[in-house]
Amino acid sequence: MTDSTESPDLSRRGGLTRLKEGTYGGLFAACAAITLLTTAAIFVTLLSDAVVFFRSISVAEFLTGTNWSPNPAGGGQAFGIIPLLIGTITVTITAAFISIPIGTLTAIYLSEYATPNARSILKPLLEILAGIPTVVYGYFALVYVTPALKATLFPEMSTFNALSASIMVGIMTIPMVSSISEDAMSAVPDELRQAGYGLGATKFEVSTGIVVPASISGIASSYILAVSRAIGETMIVVVAMGAQARMPAVREALFGIPFVNPADVLLESGMTITVAMVQITGGDLTGGTLPYNSMFALGLALFAVTLVMNVISDIIAQRYREEY
Repeated sequence: MTDSTESPDLSRRGGLTRLKEGTYGGLFAACAAITLLTTAAIFVTLLSDAVVFFRSISVAEFLTGTNWSPNPAGGGQAFGIIPLLIGTITVTITAAFISIPIGTLTAIYLSEYATPNARSILKPLLEILAGIPTVVYGYFALVYVTPALKATLFPEMSTFNALSASIMVGIMTIPMVSSISEDAMSAVPDELRQAGYGLGATKFEVSTGIVVPASISGIASSYILAVSRAIGETMIVVVAMGAQARMPAVREALFGIPFVNPADVLLESGMTITVAMVQITGGDLTGGTLPYNSMFALGLALFAVTLVMNVISDIIAQRYREEY
């Protein structure tokens, strides 16, 4: 039989345990609620002022306009987002062409080829890139990358250009791709590797044919997060790319299909959405004016793009997630 004198103590201990667990659960829930409320507050703030902006400028004009000049010297304001989208997409895609392959190959090396000692040294050194202030990247691109490219490959390059800015944004986002991808690859069970070796596969075949497909959900998520980070980058772009909202020249290709020469975009200055917001705040801005409210419309556009990218990342992660 159980000693009846121990029952009150056990009951008291059980009550304290439940109280502690309830407190911990409430604390964690409060932290999650703060995150959600912050996101909701940002969205509501952007939306409320963006609605005021769209009362004066139609959504169609904002989304299809090809001229952006919120503070012209002689009047004639224009709020077309197309030049800003071209600049943003140019920087994002070019940076992705740099960060995605280099980051993925680096992750494969750290996960499959590097020794534990080498990994313990190389991975922290690689992640230092993520801690460097972005303005340093911008000045490095302006002072070193652009002169080097002008002296070797592109003598016609402008001092402020999208290519140098894109290169540095790509380098900045390499640690995000490599670190998350390496974590995903390291989480693949070693039994899968041993099974591949047992079938006579080489290390390269195991790495590319077994490990990478098994960790594709994490790798794809790292790509989306890196692209989202590139979309929102400001300081590198404003220093290295300049702040000129410019529509590239549209040329006629074969069969009458128009196209834009990539050199007209990459080798010239331009403006992204984030730089446009910085430029507006850098002027003599008065609250309640049309340029002031346009910042919130631009912010809402960036918010929507980032939200879509994160939703895509979650869908990919859920679709290709492997359970071990």
